[in-house]
Amino acid sequence: MVVSSLLLVLSFALLLGGAYLFTNAVEWAGARLNLGRGATGSILAAVATALPESLIPVVAIISGEEGGQVAIGAVIGAPFLLGTLALALVGVSAYVFRGRRQQGAVIQAGRVSTERDLVVFMIFLAIALVLGLVPIRPLHIAAAVVFVVAYAAYAWRTIAASRGDEEGEELHDLFFDPSKHDPPHNAQIVLQVVVGLGLIVGGAHLFVHEVEAIAHTIGVSALVLALVLAPLASELPEKFNSFLWVRGGKDTLALGNITGAMVFQSMLPVAVGMAFTTWELAAAPTVAAACALAGGALCLLAVHRGGRFSVPFVSTWAAFYLGATAYIIIAT
Repeated sequence: MVVSSLLLVLSFALLLGGAYLFTNAVEWAGARLNLGRGATGSILAAVATALPESLIPVVAIISGEEGGQVAIGAVIGAPFLLGTLALALVGVSAYVFRGRRQQGAVIQAGRVSTERDLVVFMIFLAIALVLGLVPIRPLHIAAAVVFVVAYAAYAWRTIAASRGDEEGEELHDLFFDPSKHDPPHNAQIVLQVVVGLGLIVGGAHLFVHEVEAIAHTIGVSALVLALVLAPLASELPEKFNSFLWVRGGKDTLALGNITGAMVFQSMLPVAVGMAFTTWELAAAPTVAAACALAGGALCLLAVHRGGRFSVPFVSTWAAFYLGATAYIIIAT
């Protein structure tokens, strides 16, 4: 128990250090590529930090046995956490740091890019949910191809729409550039991105390992592990980048890091699930997907109302997450 506690502390230290390096480097990468804040958050940051969690369903499929249900749980678990708990933490972060933020507790993210992310997320996750109740394999495979093509189109559209979209703030010096060039060399940016992401992935995997050990010790089912514990351990810590961006008042990057990951997780991993599993959603994944959709709709409403992630919104996201998690644990 003492060893596990020390390893958990180490995992958080790795995540914290990696997040600092990664957020700083990805801002410079977006600036050098002229992507704009929207694409930097929704594409670069979101996809890079979502990749470790996305590997879980692939590993589960390859493993066989319970792999089908575990893979489905992992696929649905990520958007479930992002659409509920992660959004709640953004609102909490804005409130906690309201004194040092020019915009106070209001989340002033790019409205167009954020609303686009949320609409795409809800459309494709809803389609995936409906298809999970219709056991027609050819339809699932065809939908998987459509999802992959649609994500490519979304990424291209996001990049094209956000070029030149800036929040008007100077970037902090790159940590891996001791000479403080402006701008730093591309090789230094790439190296810092790789090191930062490596620390995040390493910390997340260490955290996952300890959570898995505890889950197996107390007899938690594989579906609960995939649907709740694995996303909580791997996806949420990697969204610490958003916490740092909210703290710095860079709301487009902060919220885009989450909504972009919601789009990614509702399309590419779902495509893998539909193509390589039976994609028959049991009650627990269905409830989780429904809560993720409700959370996305609530976020869309909050953004439409000026970005006020007020107490009722935060409380509702938390209730969605806690309520669905309790049901999942009891039902499985």
